[in-house]
Amino acid sequence: MKKHLLISLALWAAATLSQANAATLEGLRFDDAVKVANRELQLNGLGVRAVFIFKAYVAGLYLGNKTSVAQEALRQSGPKRIQMRMLMEIGAPDIKKALVDGMQKNVSEAQWAAMQDRVAQFTRTIESIGVAKPGDTINLDYVPERGLMLAVNDVAKGGAISGPDFYKALLEIFVGDNPVDTRLKKGMLGQ
Repeated sequence: MKKHLLISLALWAAATLSQANAATLEGLRFDDAVKVANRELQLNGLGVRAVFIFKAYVAGLYLGNKTSVAQEALRQSGPKRIQMRMLMEIGAPDIKKALVDGMQKNVSEAQWAAMQDRVAQFTRTIESIGVAKPGDTINLDYVPERGLMLAVNDVAKGGAISGPDFYKALLEIFVGDNPVDTRLKKGMLGQ
């Protein structure tokens, strides 16, 4: 009897500790820390992207150093991760339009013109996703010296898209001056 009680207590403690090391939003659990390019990143914040009355996804921002200031998040060097967890089915054309249009709204015309080859590569990579379904996880990682790495459910899609400027333009969709959703921005900045 004692042995069963001790095992039950140990299992309960393990479950409680693992839950203490995770954040949850809309029923989706995000780890407090992840590794990208052999560096541990901290969950900076979580937010929900709503389109009209529909909740499309929950996004988490992982940084080397937590911050509630958008410009600090954008300036941080080193690896970063934007993790999107889908709440509804979204096709690649809609994902592509949202991300590409969002990037264009957050950069100058000269910056946009300089990125066109990489935007085309990014577009092809997004098209390879097909349909993102509820529960799917899309990671948009920045790996220094390689660039943007996209993975769906931990399966890499496309090749690396070079340049910290490209990833910064992507991150600005979420936390820049012209974010896709101000509530999402506040959540990802932990505000």
